[in-house]
Amino acid sequence: MTNLALTLAEATAMYPERAAVRLDELVLTYQGLDERSARVAGLLAAHDVEPGDRVGLLLPNVPQFPMLYYGVLRAGAVVVPMNPLLKAREIAYYLEDSGAKLLFAWDATAAEAGKGAEAAGVGFVSVAPAAFDRLLGEPAPETAVASRADHDTAVLLYTSGTTGKPKGAELTHANLRRNAAVSATTLFDLGPEDVVMGCLPLFHSFGQTCGLNAAVGSGACLTLVPRFDPATALEVIQRDQVTVFQGVPTMYAALLNHPHRRQFDVGSLRLCVSGGAALPVEVLRGFEDAFGCVILEGYGLSETSPVASFNHPDRERKPGSIGTPIQGVEMRLVGSAGEEVAAGEVGEIAIRGHNLMRGYWRREDATREAVPDGWLRTGDLARQDQDGYFFIVDRKKDLIIRGGYNVYPREVEEVLYEHPAVAEAAVVGIPQPTHGEEVAAAVVLKPGAQATPAELQAFCRERVAAYKYPRHVWLEAALPKTATGKLLRREVVPPKGLAP
Repeated sequence: MTNLALTLAEATAMYPERAAVRLDELVLTYQGLDERSARVAGLLAAHDVEPGDRVGLLLPNVPQFPMLYYGVLRAGAVVVPMNPLLKAREIAYYLEDSGAKLLFAWDATAAEAGKGAEAAGVGFVSVAPAAFDRLLGEPAPETAVASRADHDTAVLLYTSGTTGKPKGAELTHANLRRNAAVSATTLFDLGPEDVVMGCLPLFHSFGQTCGLNAAVGSGACLTLVPRFDPATALEVIQRDQVTVFQGVPTMYAALLNHPHRRQFDVGSLRLCVSGGAALPVEVLRGFEDAFGCVILEGYGLSETSPVASFNHPDRERKPGSIGTPIQGVEMRLVGSAGEEVAAGEVGEIAIRGHNLMRGYWRREDATREAVPDGWLRTGDLARQDQDGYFFIVDRKKDLIIRGGYNVYPREVEEVLYEHPAVAEAAVVGIPQPTHGEEVAAAVVLKPGAQATPAELQAFCRERVAAYKYPRHVWLEAALPKTATGKLLRREVVPPKGLAP
């Protein structure tokens, strides 16, 4: 039996009184979390939820999320995590597409969640802390953990849907359990004395695997931050003596550029982990100098549970690299026909291993397209060096073709991040009649810093080939991001007069 809920059951047997989850002054022990997950399983039985049924979770990073997450898994059902910022129409789509039987939603989002559930004809439970505790006290707890096979789906994780509507990646109990275990032991070296920062959204695979499941599987404490804010994060690191911080590049940039960061004691940090997008080398170096803590970059996708490669702590670290494949995973670079590319050439990353999803929920054609030969086509372009380290060049779909030349946005963004006034940058292609596409850049400056678009353009022009530097640069107060903090290039809107 490989039920992911056994991760919690096993940790509880070893560390019943240790802190499992914390939110400010609220601390939940492993025994307390395990008991509440058993009561959630009892509540699900009262709602006629059976093994294999899908259950939606629409909550921020609060203790009720892990209670429900492990409770749903304990009952043998499938977790369908959702972004709590979704609107009713989007919620209805997730519920209808997954065929969910029940939805749990945080009380602050109850209005939209209720409308979405009603439109989908799905049962709805509002989750407010005190009321939820009373609700869990009513049914008898289900102390047994339902028997599930390795290949049974544990979590139906909807991808961001950059093309068309979101698809549900079926991540199995074996996928998630092994990916979390490999991450915890070979990458993070987690133990019961560790405190892991939980500011990555738990509805996302990065937060679930590297945060929640890796911490619980190690007997560590996950201290939750419902919504990332650099000041709050610094306060929590100091207060809870956080040892492992996990974040996306925009979080590291925000912490580095926070005007009062020197007022906080962050000496407890022993490891920082970055994923979700490429971390600009200048941000990495600046953060490490300022915080005195090494950042190790990794790489993965929702479809790979998510961790696929990493800068392993016991090997050479190469800034700007996503490292080498983790234990039990293979990666290679392929061309458009699936052929392996020559050494040093750019190719699309293909992945196979224990972490590869079962497939897309009810999307056989999409599954065959993504995994035509047992290897997942990621859509990410990379190079591999002589030591086997992978370096992301860019997203296949983000590639800019200017006058027949390939321009990789990340390369230009790296240059912009070298400018001392730049906090964030997003490089995009704008349709142009003679060259096909023109290179353009939206830039956010650091607090108090000054730079003109012309200065930034000249800065790039001195450092990249003539066909690569941005012909259009403009300043923004903020750049669009996903709920996990990744920059959304596709939502960057050029000022009027630049767009066609």
